[in-house]
Amino acid sequence: MGGRPAQVHLAKLSLANFRNYASLSLGLQPGAVVLSGENGAGKTNLLEAVSFLSPGRGLRRATLEEVARIGSSDGFAVHAEIEGPYGSCRIGTGTAGAAPDGSEAARRVRINGDTPRSAEAMLDWLRVIWLTPTMDQLFTGPSADRRRFLDRLVLAIDPAHGRRAADYEKAMRSRNRLFADEVRDDAWFDAIETQMAETGVAIAAARGEMLRLLSAMIERLPAEGPFPKALLALEGSVDQAVARMPAVDAEEEFRSRLRAERPRDRAAGRALEGPHRSELLVRHAPKNMPAEHCSTGEQKALLVGLVLAHARLTAELSGMAPILLLDEISAHFDAGRRAALFDILEELNCQAFMTGTERALFSSLEGRAQFLTVSGGTVRSA
Repeated sequence: MGGRPAQVHLAKLSLANFRNYASLSLGLQPGAVVLSGENGAGKTNLLEAVSFLSPGRGLRRATLEEVARIGSSDGFAVHAEIEGPYGSCRIGTGTAGAAPDGSEAARRVRINGDTPRSAEAMLDWLRVIWLTPTMDQLFTGPSADRRRFLDRLVLAIDPAHGRRAADYEKAMRSRNRLFADEVRDDAWFDAIETQMAETGVAIAAARGEMLRLLSAMIERLPAEGPFPKALLALEGSVDQAVARMPAVDAEEEFRSRLRAERPRDRAAGRALEGPHRSELLVRHAPKNMPAEHCSTGEQKALLVGLVLAHARLTAELSGMAPILLLDEISAHFDAGRRAALFDILEELNCQAFMTGTERALFSSLEGRAQFLTVSGGTVRSA
């Protein structure tokens, strides 16, 4: 798989009024970081804080009000000191002091003391990838969860993807509002549908390219590994158009379809065609079986293998190993598969935060990981 990618790691993490942490300052080491403690102690809250060092709403997709510590009147703050191939960096984000006029707080980002144009600027310094227990239902849950999962994969290697998705959603909401207001002016619809077609095709193209690259990475992995290979595909009218014709023709086809389907969409109150309806299809390659038909254990192993392959791809394309957040990762694996996972993480040269209620699950990492005990909003060296 080539040489090891350059490591990016958090050297220090500081929190203020974040979830159950009133205040925390934590020195961190490169490589594996194991957080152990009882359920509800705040292990996942720490991972969520790190996830806010990337664009979006974090690994729980929580509102900003939910993230702030109960009783806090001044919002929350997350600060990190980062070491990587491009030197040191200080990133701060949160809502502390963001709305002095009493209006709804907005999340702000500061990088080395300056305010960037957008949160996507954080991706210049680090990429964060996560796997949580709620994702165990990825293959059997609603298709929206799989689209969101895929878009997070794209965003890790293509910082512009978040803006495309936001622009498409904005245009789609505007079109839905025209339906709700009983607007019949074709010129309004034409303008909005042109924007939907342009951004929608760009989204589908970025997703398709991600699956092509990720499938190629999976194909390069050893045939017999601890985690099964996945076969990936996208199903959707726009995705199929992008795969078979130039982008400009796909845009025209999507725009024409939106125009033709206005009566149906008006009755539904929303657009029934587009990348917001696409489906990510995943198959267990060794068994040639749809992921949703596999056992719970097979699905977990398949998902972990998919995330690890994406971490390899992200490192290769960005030139730096991503930071991995693996919540309750060891609970459903036997000792052999846990050891294999830890070896892969070491090979990836990434800083990997892992949580578990029992330190013993990580015994094979003794001597090569930082062990921390989490208890009631405090963290100490184990």
